Amino acid sequence: MRLWLVRHTKPVIAPGTCYGSLDLPAPPATAQDAARLAEVLPHGIGLISSPLQRCEHLAQCLRRLRADLILKIDPRLAEMHFGGWEGRTWNDIGRPAVDAWTADFATHRPGGGESAGAVLQRVGAALEEARAGGRDTAWITHAGVIRAAALWAAGTRTLGSAADWPAEAVPCGGWQVLTLA
Repeated sequence: MRLWLVRHTKPVIAPGTCYGSLDLPAPPATAQDAARLAEVLPHGIGLISSPLQRCEHLAQCLRRLRADLILKIDPRLAEMHFGGWEGRTWNDIGRPAVDAWTADFATHRPGGGESAGAVLQRVGAALEEARAGGRDTAWITHAGVIRAAALWAAGTRTLGSAADWPAEAVPCGGWQVLTLA
């Protein structure tokens, strides 16, 4: 089975702002990204979206273009929650706070939010459910979820350090395809 990991359209927010689970509205370019995706997704594929607006709107636009798609919303596909860091610039959060997070990456809850280890586990549960279903599926989701899914698919079930987390992100409006056994 193949899992299409689609990242939402680039949101309209000031550069350098932490916006994990901040529920930003979908940007105008969402319809263009949906049209590109509608052309490449296989027919009959499952469609599951994060409940955050920037993802759900992309999924709804895609569904309007492709009558064969049935949309489900799954909160496990939401981006990491950064607690009190949400909506603040990384400069305002400060290097000491970020260093504390990366020093204990798996369990530290940045801004009092969610740990990277918790994200890996919830995404892993969603991925195992998708794998058990055996059906090609597209997730409309976020960079952190895509990274966690790639780790899980490669066999990583726990994080040792921040260096374990993939540095590269799928660009906004882009996708990555995993083949799952």
